[in-house]
Amino acid sequence: MSGPLPPSEPVTTVKCVVWDLDNTLWKGTLLEGDDVVIDDRVHETVVGLDSRGILQAVASKNDHGPAWQRLEELGVAEYFVAARIGWGPKSASVREIADELKFAHHTIAFVDDQPAERAEVEFHLPQVRCYPAESATELLTLPEFTPATVTVDSRRRRQMYQANVRRQAEQESYDGPSEEFLRSLDLVMEIGRATAGDLSRMEELTLRTSQMNATGVHYSDADLRALLDDERHEVLAVTMSDRFGSHGAVGVALVRTGPAVWHLKLLATSCRVVSFGAGATVLNWLIDEAATAGAHLVADFRPTSRNRIMEVAYRFAGFTDERCGCLAELPPPDGGGTQRLHLTPVPRPAPDTLRLNAVRLATAR
Repeated sequence: MSGPLPPSEPVTTVKCVVWDLDNTLWKGTLLEGDDVVIDDRVHETVVGLDSRGILQAVASKNDHGPAWQRLEELGVAEYFVAARIGWGPKSASVREIADELKFAHHTIAFVDDQPAERAEVEFHLPQVRCYPAESATELLTLPEFTPATVTVDSRRRRQMYQANVRRQAEQESYDGPSEEFLRSLDLVMEIGRATAGDLSRMEELTLRTSQMNATGVHYSDADLRALLDDERHEVLAVTMSDRFGSHGAVGVALVRTGPAVWHLKLLATSCRVVSFGAGATVLNWLIDEAATAGAHLVADFRPTSRNRIMEVAYRFAGFTDERCGCLAELPPPDGGGTQRLHLTPVPRPAPDTLRLNAVRLATAR
């Protein structure tokens, strides 16, 4: 088994388990006419990995139609977000699955009963972690299959991925302007004050989001909890859904409010909702709220190697380098390289491609 990392190296959680079928996921060989069945403990492993937010796929040398039909008959087909069932090399199948999911090879695990198949994958994809079939029932006990936290969104990661596949397929076949397609999705955005139960999802978002993180700063659960208990700060959670299902938590904003100036300390949104205008919608809503309160708005921005798109979003919303006197009311920026962008808010129209349900910040709490 090539999977475990040396004790001196940090454990990287597996994001996807790729299963062989014959004598691995199920007992027996389908093409030999065996009445293949799934051992109860293997079934528990599949369900357990899914509940931890670890995606699963199939790479099997079989005829696709009968193999997939048998997965459906066994009641487990829904757990697999990708399948490569054919007669090519297993390494090619695993590589295609990793590419489809956009996962790095070191976050992929491959389970197969045949030493030769595991060796072939190890040779061509040395970062993929390979496990023999007899280890299948032990996966849930291994640290690399045990995320530090399991959030509401991670528990439904597979359903969210499958919904996104259907959403993308419809978008590719849609013949019309992009704004009309967005309206056809029946998008709903919710912006609300975060609760203690939201914090693990928000921490994960600040950690995983780099292109759409205005400062590149990671806020831990403890950091967010401290701000949640601070009456001067608004910790805002952004979620989205549409007719295909939930997008889950897609944004976090940290705002310090005051009578004359509001300070947007962090805005981070998920890259998967960039095309829906999520970041612009949050900014326009916040600008409208600040206008209602009669306060200036100042946003922190710290350039990183990846977040240029967030600077464009701020500039497009109207933030400038104007040195307004309101900046004197704010403490100096934390760390070097943080810019202070300024905007004098005026009312903004409601979004026309989605329905927005948002808390009011401009009224008394």
